[in-house]
Amino acid sequence: MPARRPGIRFDLDWGTTAFTLLLFPVMVGLGFWQIQRAEEKAVIEARWEQRQAEAPVPLARVWGDSAAALNQAAVTLSGVFLQDEYFLLDNRIQGGRFGYEVIAIMALDAGEGLALVNRGWIAADPARLALPLVPAVSGRVELTGHVFVAPGAPYLLAEQTLGPGWPKLLQAVEMEKIVPVVGAVSGQRVFPYPVRIDAGEPGALAVEWQVVNMSPDKHRAYAAQWFTMALFLLVFFVMRSSNLWQLLKSSGGDRR
Repeated sequence: MPARRPGIRFDLDWGTTAFTLLLFPVMVGLGFWQIQRAEEKAVIEARWEQRQAEAPVPLARVWGDSAAALNQAAVTLSGVFLQDEYFLLDNRIQGGRFGYEVIAIMALDAGEGLALVNRGWIAADPARLALPLVPAVSGRVELTGHVFVAPGAPYLLAEQTLGPGWPKLLQAVEMEKIVPVVGAVSGQRVFPYPVRIDAGEPGALAVEWQVVNMSPDKHRAYAAQWFTMALFLLVFFVMRSSNLWQLLKSSGGDRR
C-alpha cells in the first residue's frame, strides 16, 4: 500500500500573524485608494478637455454659479490690474527651479468687482534675500483664463496668516482668508475663485498649468505596487506559518 503523502499543516506564531493582519488590509486598502484617485483624476482631465473646447464667457455672467459649474470654466475679464497690491504664492517649482506664482488683483470694468488673476510663474532669488520684481501691466486689458476651484483644503504645517503690507506671501491659496483682505482694498465684491490666465494673454508670465498633480496612470501604477506587496506578504505568511515550503522541496526531490 503506497505511503500517504503528507498534507499542508499550519503552525501559527503570534508575531507573523499579527504582522500580516496589520499590514495586509492596509496595503490592499491603499491599492484601492489609488484606484479611486486614478478615477477622480481621469474625471478632472476629461472635464478639462471639455472646458478647453468651450467658448469663454464674461466673468460677470457666471459670478453666482456653483463651484462645480465654475471649475475650469473659460472666462473673459476686462479691467485694470492694481499695481502695488498682489500676492506671491511661494515654493512653486518649474523646470527644476523654485519661484512664485503671481496672483494679481484686477479691478473689473464698470465697477463689477475685483478678481484674482494668477499670472503664472516667476523665478525667485536663489538666495531668497529679495522678492522678485514683477513686470507691471499698465492700462486697461482684456484677457481670457480658466476658473480654478481647488479640489480640497490645502495641507499646511501651521496656520497661514497674511501679514501687513504688499505684496503678501502665501503658502497656499486659502480664499476664505484672501477674499476679505482683497475686498478691503476698495470695498468691492470679490470673485470667490482665482482665474488662471491663459498663455500669451496680456500680463501672462511663465504659464504651464498642471491639470492634475499626478496622472491617472501613475496612480494605477502605485495601486499595482500596493497589491503586489500585499500578495508577497500573503505568500510570506503562508510560507512562514506552514510546511508548504518543505512539501514543495520534497515534491521536487521525488520527481528527480
